[in-house]
Amino acid sequence: MTSPAVELADLLTSRIRDVPDYPKPGVLFKDIAPLLADAEAFAALTRALAERARALGATKVVGLEARGFVLAAPAAFAAGLGFVPIRKKGKLPGEVHAQSYELEYGSATLEVQCDAFTPGERVLVVDDVLATGGTIGASLDLVRRAGGVPAGVVVLMELGFLEGRAALAPHLDGAPLETLVEV
Repeated sequence: MTSPAVELADLLTSRIRDVPDYPKPGVLFKDIAPLLADAEAFAALTRALAERARALGATKVVGLEARGFVLAAPAAFAAGLGFVPIRKKGKLPGEVHAQSYELEYGSATLEVQCDAFTPGERVLVVDDVLATGGTIGASLDLVRRAGGVPAGVVVLMELGFLEGRAALAPHLDGAPLETLVEV
């Protein structure tokens, strides 16, 4: 008999398509479009994320641009919580907190609106992939700067060979990190 977590991981993995040589030769891209298109798998993922948000006592769910939005917004709705987008630089109106971080080839900046959270509000951060840890680390820093408290991080899949978990560890500051599928 398998556990519900293993059954969920198996279902999700079966709906993630490998696309060789995308976006460049030698890269094996993990395409989640088939998972999102499958009502059963998408509903199971949404329920799992909503359950984690409730279990961690979150009052808001953050989604990271762009595929993190697709996962976090329905999870927030299903959990009865608010949704907050963390976006690329220049995409949000009003006053924002900005956080730059390093990518494999260069740097990027993420932003969150200054009034996104009330002081001390518990926030679950959701994204599709944990790769090198830079995007999620910057997002955790933004949540704190905007007054939120990271309740945890949940990612659909972790690319373990890139060792993003280790790079992300200093940003977690005790918040749990959960991955639903490990690649």
